[in-house]
Order: sequence, then C-alpha cells, then structure tokens
Amino acid sequence: MRWQNERRSDNVEDRRGISAGQVAIGGGIGTILIVLVMSLLTGADPRALLQRMQGAQPGGAQQKPAARSPEEEKQADFVKATLAMTEDVWTDLFAKAGRKYREPHLIMFTNQVRTEGCGLASTAVGPFYCPADERVYIDLAFYDELKKRFRAPGEFAQAYVVAHEIGHHVQNLLGTSEKVTQLQRRVSQEDANRLSVMLELQADYYAGVWAHHAEKKRHILEEGDIESGLRAATAIGDDALQKQAQGYVVPDSFTHGTSAQRVKWFRKGLVTGDIRGGDTFNAGADL
Repeated sequence: MRWQNERRSDNVEDRRGISAGQVAIGGGIGTILIVLVMSLLTGADPRALLQRMQGAQPGGAQQKPAARSPEEEKQADFVKATLAMTEDVWTDLFAKAGRKYREPHLIMFTNQVRTEGCGLASTAVGPFYCPADERVYIDLAFYDELKKRFRAPGEFAQAYVVAHEIGHHVQNLLGTSEKVTQLQRRVSQEDANRLSVMLELQADYYAGVWAHHAEKKRHILEEGDIESGLRAATAIGDDALQKQAQGYVVPDSFTHGTSAQRVKWFRKGLVTGDIRGGDTFNAGADL
C-alpha cells in the first residue's frame, strides 16, 4: 500500500505506555480544584502538586517511557497517514452532499484505556469507536493479532480496520447510530443483535467507499492489497470467530455479520464508491 508520501493527521493522541489511571487524573477542572484545595491546606506550590499527581501511578510507581521498536513506530505513523486519508475522502464526500464532516480523534493506547464517553476498555475488545466522544481507540498490538491469529497480514488489512471504525463515525454524524440504539431498546435481544449486524455491515461498506475514493484520487493500492483487505473482513466474521473460539456457531448471537457478509459489503463499497448504496437495513434477504 502506498502511504509514505501522504500527510499525517493532527487528530491522533498517543497514549501508549500511559496507564488508564494516569489519564483519569489528567488535567481537567476536577483535578485543578483538588490541587487548589490541597495547596491551601498544605501551603505547597500548586504547580508542584499537579506535576506529582500527573506523574503518579497507583502504588506510588512512576510511569516509565515504554521502549518502542521501529516496527511499532512505523505502525503508529501508518495509522496517522491512514486517518488523514479518511479525513480527506469523507470531508470531500460530505461537502458534495451539502454537509460538513466533523473529523474524529484517534487514540492509540496500550492494554487499557479510559474513554471520555464509553468508560474503561481493554485491548481484548479490539479497535472500537465511541459515539459519545467521537473517538476511535486502538491498541496497535491488534495488528500483530490480525497477522498471526487471524492470518490477515498486510497494510491494507490494517487500513481496513481504521476505515471500518471511521465508518461508525460517519454513521454517528448521519444519525444512523442513534436511530439503531433507540430501536434496540424496544426489541428482543435477537432483533437487537440483527440491528447490530446491519450497523457493522454498513460500516464495512463505508470502509469500502473510502478505499474506492482513496484509490481513485491517490492510487494507494498495490498488487495484493484488495485481497489483504478481504482476508481481514473474512477473518473477523462472527462465524469465523465463533468456530475458532468454540468449534460451532450460534447465528442468533451474531453482532457483526458472517465472513461472507462482511466481504460482500466491503467489496460492494469498494466497487461502487457510492455512499447511498450502503442501506443494509433494507437489504432483506440480500443482507
């Protein structure tokens, strides 16, 4: 995949090596008030107190900068370039539709992260988008898992992961996510799961739409890239994951769609590039 000459997004926050506890005490207004009260009670310099609080970990341990390999730094750089490409494509598509695209932020973390709107999350949940704070969260270790566990190597497979989460951001901006959430509150668990599948498949479609326009404008794809993206879509289908984990599948519990469905909708978006063609909610038997 050709990305080295692309610009890097300014909307990336690097929290790798920072504990969720440290982020929680951050520099918000609550922390500042606590520091001011402690300063009044103890007579200590408030600036020194704030520095100690921000540098502290549970148990009194100090956070040490994590040693990062060249490969990890390359992955981080790749994510910044990929996010920038999604910004350019979706800003243009929204403008053509008479709308304004609001750029999301992306948080890179290690092991565990405290989100602004979706609580505490661990690496185990995989990359995810939080509609409440309009941020994408990703532990870059997932890319190693994608390559080794899911056997879906390649940079375009990694780009697909980011583009899928940005697809959820597009749904959030268009109001689709909120509508689905409201519907899910009024139906059975089985029907709620099916709505979740439709939402996820539409995000796959939007990932394909992004790839279509990125390739059309920048010629980012190299030989084997499309196959790499399709392997990633195949590997993380509900049926594939359930077979790997327990040896059998439970269709009523699917929340993301089968491998075949994910490949179908990603490929459809990739071929058409038309944001209007991703109505998974009215696809019926064609889902």
